[in-house]
Amino acid sequence: MSVSADLTLGSVQPRLLLNEEVCSRLAEHQRAEFIFEWLNHLKKLLPATDRVDIKQNQRCLVDQLSGILVGSPGPPTRWLLAHCLAMLYRLGDPLSSSLLVDRCNDIIRSRDDSPSGLPTRLAAVATLGALYEQLGRMLVGSFRDSLTNLLKAMKSAESQGRYEIMLCVERMLRGLGVSAVSCHRDVYKAARTCLTDRSMSVRCAAAKCLMELQREAAFLWNSELENVATLCFRAFEGSNDNVRVSVAKLLGTLLAAAVETRQPAAAPRQGGRGRSSLEEAMALLTAGFLRGGAGFLRASGDMLKGTSSVSKDIRIGVTQACVVFVSTLGGSWLEANLPSYLALLMDLASHSRATQIPGDAAVTRRCVSFILRSSLGSLLGEKAQTNALKQLCLVVASQKPAIDAGDGNVETRVSSADVSASQHVLVCCLLELGGLVQGLGSTAAPLLSDSSTALVDTVVSVLLHPASSARLAAAWCLRCVAAAMPSQRSPLLDRCTERLAALKSSPDALVGYGAAVAALVASAQNCPLGLPHTKGKAVLVLAEDLLRSASQSSRISLQRTQAGWLLVSSLITLGPAVVEHHLPRLLLLWRCVFPASLREQEIELRRGDYFTWQVTLEGRAGALCAMKNLLLHCRELVTDHNIGLLLTPLACAVALLTKSVPYWFTQIPHQIIIIIIVCVCVCVCVCVRVKILEQFVETVNQLKGQRQQTVQTHVCAALCSLLKHQGSVRGSLGPEEIRPSAVSLLSGALESSSPLLRCLAAEGLARLVQVVGDAGFTVSVSLLCFDRLKTARDAASRSGYALALGALHRHTGGISSPQHLSTCLGVLFTLSQDSTSPEVQTWSLHSLSLVVDLSGGLYRAHAESSFTLALRLLLSAPPTHPEVHYSLGRCLHALITCLGPDLQGDGAVVTALRSSCLVGCGLMQASPDCLVQARATSCLQQLHMFSPAHVNLSSLVPALCANLCSSYLCLRRAVVACLRQLVQREALEVSEHAVTLVKELPRRDNTHLDVTIKEVGLEGALFTLLDRESDPGLRSDIQETLVHMMTSSATSGKLGHWLKLCKDVLSATTDCRAPVRGSQDEDADSSRDDDSSVFRARPESVGPFTALRWGTRRFAMACVCRIIEQCESADPAHFDMALAQERRLQESTDFLVLHLGDLVRMAFMAATDHSDQLRLAGLQTLLVIIRRFSDVPEPEFPGHVILEQYQANVGAALRPAFAADAAPDVTAKACQVCSAWISSGVVSDLRDLRRVHQLLASSLAKIQVERDVSGQLYNEAMAAMETMAVLKAWAEVYIVAVQRCGQTEANLSVSSLANDGTSSGSGGGGLLTLVQSDLAALSRLWLAALQDHALLTLPQENASQLPAAGGSFYTAETLNQARAHYSSSWAPILHATSLWLHSTGFVMSDNSPANLSRPATPTSMGRTDSVGGAKSPEDVSSDRLHLILGISVEFLCSPHSQDQMENITSCLRALQTLLDVSWPRAKIGNDQALSVELLSVLHRLMVTRESPSVHLAVLELLRQIVTAAQEHVREKRHSAEVDDGASEKETLPEFGEGRDTGGLIPGHSLVFGALELCICVLVRKLPQLSPKLAGTSPTGPGGSVWSLTDSDCRLVASSLCVLSQLPSVCSPEGSVSILPTILHLLLGVLRELLHQPHTQTGAPAAGSGGGASVAEVVQASLQALKCILTSSMSQQEKSRGAWNRLLRSALHTLLGLWDAGDRAVDQIGLLTALTVFLLSAGPEVCTAEPLHALCLQRFTAGMDAKDPLVVSRCYQLLTSVFQAPPGIAVPYIQALGLPLVRFLQRVERSRPQSPEELLRVLEGVRALEALVQAADESHRPRLVAILFPLLISFLLDENALGSAPAASWSLHEAALKDLMRLGPQHSAVFRSLIASSPHLKSRLEAAVKGNQESLNTKASGANPGGRSGAKSSPSITLKTNFL
Repeated sequence: MSVSADLTLGSVQPRLLLNEEVCSRLAEHQRAEFIFEWLNHLKKLLPATDRVDIKQNQRCLVDQLSGILVGSPGPPTRWLLAHCLAMLYRLGDPLSSSLLVDRCNDIIRSRDDSPSGLPTRLAAVATLGALYEQLGRMLVGSFRDSLTNLLKAMKSAESQGRYEIMLCVERMLRGLGVSAVSCHRDVYKAARTCLTDRSMSVRCAAAKCLMELQREAAFLWNSELENVATLCFRAFEGSNDNVRVSVAKLLGTLLAAAVETRQPAAAPRQGGRGRSSLEEAMALLTAGFLRGGAGFLRASGDMLKGTSSVSKDIRIGVTQACVVFVSTLGGSWLEANLPSYLALLMDLASHSRATQIPGDAAVTRRCVSFILRSSLGSLLGEKAQTNALKQLCLVVASQKPAIDAGDGNVETRVSSADVSASQHVLVCCLLELGGLVQGLGSTAAPLLSDSSTALVDTVVSVLLHPASSARLAAAWCLRCVAAAMPSQRSPLLDRCTERLAALKSSPDALVGYGAAVAALVASAQNCPLGLPHTKGKAVLVLAEDLLRSASQSSRISLQRTQAGWLLVSSLITLGPAVVEHHLPRLLLLWRCVFPASLREQEIELRRGDYFTWQVTLEGRAGALCAMKNLLLHCRELVTDHNIGLLLTPLACAVALLTKSVPYWFTQIPHQIIIIIIVCVCVCVCVCVRVKILEQFVETVNQLKGQRQQTVQTHVCAALCSLLKHQGSVRGSLGPEEIRPSAVSLLSGALESSSPLLRCLAAEGLARLVQVVGDAGFTVSVSLLCFDRLKTARDAASRSGYALALGALHRHTGGISSPQHLSTCLGVLFTLSQDSTSPEVQTWSLHSLSLVVDLSGGLYRAHAESSFTLALRLLLSAPPTHPEVHYSLGRCLHALITCLGPDLQGDGAVVTALRSSCLVGCGLMQASPDCLVQARATSCLQQLHMFSPAHVNLSSLVPALCANLCSSYLCLRRAVVACLRQLVQREALEVSEHAVTLVKELPRRDNTHLDVTIKEVGLEGALFTLLDRESDPGLRSDIQETLVHMMTSSATSGKLGHWLKLCKDVLSATTDCRAPVRGSQDEDADSSRDDDSSVFRARPESVGPFTALRWGTRRFAMACVCRIIEQCESADPAHFDMALAQERRLQESTDFLVLHLGDLVRMAFMAATDHSDQLRLAGLQTLLVIIRRFSDVPEPEFPGHVILEQYQANVGAALRPAFAADAAPDVTAKACQVCSAWISSGVVSDLRDLRRVHQLLASSLAKIQVERDVSGQLYNEAMAAMETMAVLKAWAEVYIVAVQRCGQTEANLSVSSLANDGTSSGSGGGGLLTLVQSDLAALSRLWLAALQDHALLTLPQENASQLPAAGGSFYTAETLNQARAHYSSSWAPILHATSLWLHSTGFVMSDNSPANLSRPATPTSMGRTDSVGGAKSPEDVSSDRLHLILGISVEFLCSPHSQDQMENITSCLRALQTLLDVSWPRAKIGNDQALSVELLSVLHRLMVTRESPSVHLAVLELLRQIVTAAQEHVREKRHSAEVDDGASEKETLPEFGEGRDTGGLIPGHSLVFGALELCICVLVRKLPQLSPKLAGTSPTGPGGSVWSLTDSDCRLVASSLCVLSQLPSVCSPEGSVSILPTILHLLLGVLRELLHQPHTQTGAPAAGSGGGASVAEVVQASLQALKCILTSSMSQQEKSRGAWNRLLRSALHTLLGLWDAGDRAVDQIGLLTALTVFLLSAGPEVCTAEPLHALCLQRFTAGMDAKDPLVVSRCYQLLTSVFQAPPGIAVPYIQALGLPLVRFLQRVERSRPQSPEELLRVLEGVRALEALVQAADESHRPRLVAILFPLLISFLLDENALGSAPAASWSLHEAALKDLMRLGPQHSAVFRSLIASSPHLKSRLEAAVKGNQESLNTKASGANPGGRSGAKSSPSITLKTNFL
């Protein structure tokens, strides 16, 4: 059916010709689609085809295309056909094109009136235009004939013909250019007629034609300018939006050309007239605005009659033309001519003809305000806008006489006309003034201090203007000033409240200043800096005073009532934090304004005059508005109790409305009826509801004409709202009697001529069916619609009932019956094809889209027919009815959604449907209407979501980029939304296609946005668009698009591009405070163009952006932060300068560290900007840079970091944030940056540190100064925020200073939480010295802040304990707001306070506070201490300790997210620091309940946190707590010994846990809690310790038992250390209770460690953290075992027996560890443990049988082991055993001495060959030597006689020394040394042995002689034994002398 969608330009050359055979077999509608697809394909294919191929096929192609031309093609097909024909002649042989031109002219001249004749003529017209556009001057010879033919045909053509002819003439002019000058007048005459055509599309086409004509026809903006302007005004009359936009563009462009000539060197213009001035151009626009397109006589007649004949359409059109006029001239021109421009606009706003009636005045003000906003707000940069603000202030000040007239103090009387005129000028100026100030933000602050402008004084003066509109505009302007500059809110509020209180007798002042106060108060709700609470109190007091005094003077009662309730309503917008303190007074006000009961209201209704009721109702209306604000802004305060108090006033209000129903339509404006009906009908009973509805029907039937339609609209809207409410609450409408009235009312509205009323009626009918919920009623309503559609003939009725069908199915859950669906579709299909009524087509297609949306899968069967219908209509519907195309677009969108992911299929049906989707989208993209194009973009976006592979980005992206700068918001929204989706998947492709498109555009069509894309890509264009847009949704989509593009490409090759883009955006400013480099060669007139001068001052930042606003630059800074964050998870080289430079040489990759200079400059530029928001972004970026780059070393200067070179930049960036007038949030962020900078360790020099330290010192001094409550600018919580930020920064600096100075390592045992990487250079001590000077004040402030935080964390039930006046840094009224600031700052303060207390040792100095009362701070100045006097130093220290403990425990007990890890660490550090001091340790040791509570918290922390650092800190804290308990028990025992004397020492060990029984109570026992914590750690790391987990393995059966990381090893070691200390905390009985558990855990850990393969010291375990870590655990296990065995409890009389039994059992278990089955055993570790047992447990444990025999067996096995290391370690351990007391040593000497001697005797025959074997022998010698020393004096000579021969046997003679291995040489040296050492000690035995054994003597002498000769002949370092031999030569000499 269709051309293959997969055919691309890069594939094999396809056929150019149409497949006529296939085409002929298709049906009519399929043939049209097939031809369109082929033409579309041919359009893409021709530019890529070789010219030779084109010429070869040109004749056949022309024949085929000509056949299509005469075949009655539809609008899209004829445009595409014309384009292809023109392109064919341009790329092929153009000589025969004249024949086609002649043929087209013949077709146009023909009189064929058949149905097929019109499409053919239109196609000929389109072809003619395309030919002239493409071929241009090649056809200039036939141009006049063709033009004459077209203009003649246009006289008798219908609207489509006139439309196409105008478009054709436009293209002809574009193609011929200046060659068509001879026919310009003819074209102008024809276009004049069409510009006022009854068809709107013809008007648009004529405007486009004239737009093209004015490029070369100078007479249009010269001699004919006035006539064209009048013509344009007539074109505006009765026009639609498209016409107004087109004609306004024409008129504005002509006026701009008249004012600013495009070619200054050109010849004089026709008529000899010079260039028009601004005044003349504005005079033309003003004339059109005031008189429209009427002639002089008609205008004069209207003036005499006093009526205005200018329609709203004309004035809107003139407004748009004025905007185009100024936009075309540009921002520079506007800035230069701003005073004149404003004066002319103000003249227009104040003209009497434009403001005769209130309606005209409102339209005029809106138009002028739109012009001002579109020009001043969009075209000017920030500095130019500042100048505009000054000019506007001057205009406002010029109206002072009229303002003074309201004040009554002018000498000359001002007429009422002047006063009326001035109000319109003031409203326009003040609204634009507010808009500019709000857009500039805090960058407009310098303007407020400019005395020449006096902006605030000028605006405030307008509050006394006689006109209420001017007063309200001034109030709004003040609100904008306060929103832009929060520091001005409080002064302005004080000023206005004072004037309001002083001028309470002036009605104008009451209204003006009341509105100003309300505006200022209400503006605080959107500002985080808020409003001082005292201001809210003052406002409420003022409001109460106004309401109370309202009845005192009838002249101003109404104004006082209005002002009072306005102030109350504004106060409520501040939120529950403020309103909760005033709620009782507000409830009292509400109760006073309404009757106390319904009975009183009945009595009230019978009395009172008109004025009384007016004031009463005004007060009640204000009270109801205040109640509404309470519901909107303080929902949490609307409790059941408060609702009960408000029910009576509300009931009275509803009752009053109910009684007024009969008078609604005669006494109340219809705009209020909707609200009244809904309120009343919801509240009244159902019977009353029926009567009300019947009365509505009767009223509607009685009315006629426009009034009936108005009442119908309001009633139907109210009924819809009622039905919507009932449907949302699932309520009932009432009895069945109500249904006929509702149906009658709605069905009558369905037939109305008003489209709005028909929409309301259709919606109401559907909601009625939904609320009734009766199937029979639903069917009856559906049948009613079907019947009316069959019988109705007028378009309005058919449109209404067609829409009702879709609405019915929308609100009743879709169509569940296939038969019903088919019936409905049949009706809608028929209606949608009624080409005689475009209105019916539009509404029926819209209804069809609703049906498709809600039918779901049930609609799949009808999808193909629906696509066929949609395509047929798209191909045939005329472009003059774009609303039909838009409804078709809705249908297409619904169909794509219905098919969904099925569009990805490859079947024939799915492929055809997908092709239909693409064709339909292409047809809508070609539409000239922006709404249709936007719908096409949405359809393609939806198609891309479901089937991305079948959407061609190479054609879609260019189409999107072409519409980025469209003047239609809806189209820009659709384009950006589609781009946002595309870049999520194919960001790089989208960017490449955009740049390719712009490069291919002709130069003439390039816009500023296109130039931006050329220079910096699509992302640069999006930044430009972001700066222009004000729509929040569109701005959000642009930002998301940029973020997705940046995320996908910033770290993949375009890092430098993105950073340069952000730098260009940030540099595009006129901010004089930004870092600039002065240019000495600036032009003298550079002040005329501020943007250019800025770029000249910054040569490095010249780019495509000019004067971007602060919001765009702030987003650029956010992008920089996001890029840095993205690089963190990318290549490590981004933060390593050396690696980045190395890899940059090898590959073309970019790295972030190489752009550090740009990053710092951007952060500096932003941080020093005028805008507070941009300053915050800059400081945040600087903070991120410091944190990420502070530890990056500088490769060129070892020992330095890369950030050192930017010290000056950082200091300069921070300095403005500490100015006296800086906002609190800016100062708080700057404090955070200061802290990070100092803590980073980048700067070590004291002088450099002092610069930033001085900034912090100034902030510290600032927060200690008493603040004037009346002079507060912001909410009190902001003072708390700033104070907490300063204290937090100082705390972080102090912590770092202490750590750098080494105090934490030297004086504290907090090694597990020491910061890694902190530099400890000379700057550490210097930094601490800097902090010490302020430490006294800081400590007081820190303690006060911690006290505040402790109070704020109290639960709600303890809220009564909070101080009534607030805390040190917060007030009671701002408690909730301040809580968040304390929550973000308390942890570092807690740690710093602990460090300070540690440094003082909890000893109070003279300057320390006497108690914990709040220091002299702004919130506590002048307060007295509590009754009870000063506390003792002991009590003060105890309070401080419990404060820190309480805060820490409360926080650690609460559930937290992972982002609280820093606070957890700070808590643990603080507790460790405290427990490292003896006094708090003694306090905690003395309070066992507190210790147990701490252990419980630590246990929970261990279980809930998976952070190794936290676990290590917990165990370190556990060790400190156990140590505190040990010290406490030891102190008690010592005290008992001193008190009781030595005679009763046997009773002393009863101290400790367990007492006499040995029982440990869970939850009350410190030892039990410590055991729990240790077991938790051990079982988590070594699950085999648990009997329940024994035999399981995390890696599955047969795998490794456990693999310990370094942190795991440290945790296990710490746990074992704590376990070993627990018995010393217990009584003897208690120690016996816990000893089995401790021994089981210790031996279990040994078992798990020593049964793992290769865990001996120095060899890493498989998968573990390394041999050193595992050896640390083994060492800790042995140390813990030794500590247990040597415990004093084992020697106590009461526990000695039990201990011995348990230790024997443990020894038996240890001996059994050698039997490990198939697992490897670490014999060294086991022998070491056994040795520890033997040396520490004593004979009572170790000599018992069979344990003794097993011990001997283990040692014997170790001596016989094959591994030399095991043997050497065994001998080493035996050495220790031999040196033990005789009770232990003698049995082992007796049993193992002989095997030892035998081993040494075998050495002579088998000398060592390796270092391991040498070590084995040497350790054996040491063991034998120890054995000798352990023997009795009587036996020692015999043992020495055995030792000496063994040593001599190790010696080598002189022959063997030269060739002996290194091990033998070393053994020889060691033996010789031992002989020299032991010989003198046992000289008698030695002499006797030498004398009795000559061979020993000769061997010794030979060895000595050989050794001496070897030393003489060899160098000292020739072998390992040489050096040691040289050192021992003196000994050898002595030995020789001895012998």
